[in-house]
Amino acid sequence: MHEQQSKKIVVFGESQLASLAHFYFKHDSPHEVVAFTVDGDYRTGETFEDLPLVDFENVHNLYPPSEFAMFLPISFKRMNYLRREKFEKAKEMGYSCISYVSSKATTWPGLDIGENCFIFEDNTIQPFTKIGDNCILWSGNHIGHHTQIGNHVFITSHVVISGACTIKDHTFFGVNATVRDETIIAEGTLVAMGANIIKDTEAHGIYMGAKATKHDKKSIDLDSLSHKSGG
Repeated sequence: MHEQQSKKIVVFGESQLASLAHFYFKHDSPHEVVAFTVDGDYRTGETFEDLPLVDFENVHNLYPPSEFAMFLPISFKRMNYLRREKFEKAKEMGYSCISYVSSKATTWPGLDIGENCFIFEDNTIQPFTKIGDNCILWSGNHIGHHTQIGNHVFITSHVVISGACTIKDHTFFGVNATVRDETIIAEGTLVAMGANIIKDTEAHGIYMGAKATKHDKKSIDLDSLSHKSGG
């Protein structure tokens, strides 16, 4: 990724995610958040984080896309379709949408990231990875080399996606999920917390669980075997 030019940003929402976005942009980016916007029916006041809070339906008149960019940190509700709808509406209005990649994430030259992505600290994103538009990667994930992530994806925390995987649009990964290398995660797949995926998934499937089983040996016996073999 090349260094981004400083821009003035309007952030969508008056939620914890919007507050986090404001914090990260303020402390870890060249950009300046100047206002917040939300659907008029849901707006609860005139300000948020001590900045103007305006109706989304009218934001383009108050903060024209020729002068301001937008960032839409919206949750995974409806398998990320709500975030997609607002992102596409912002694009229809003419806005460019900023992506945020934490300076505390590990990335490499040539990383390809689309618009309106929110990538938190401690993500390890290996070489030859591509990430589409409108994705959220919470803190502490491993994204393996040559992995292709589509659009409107939400990856929570401590998820391991091994090398050369294909992650299709509208997928969701719960904390501590694991995906085997060279696996295709089909569109709309929900990978639940702690699930281990070892083969391709089916579109809009829900995959749950990685139940531990008790080994017939004692742990101290395994240590003894290791010592005897010089391990």
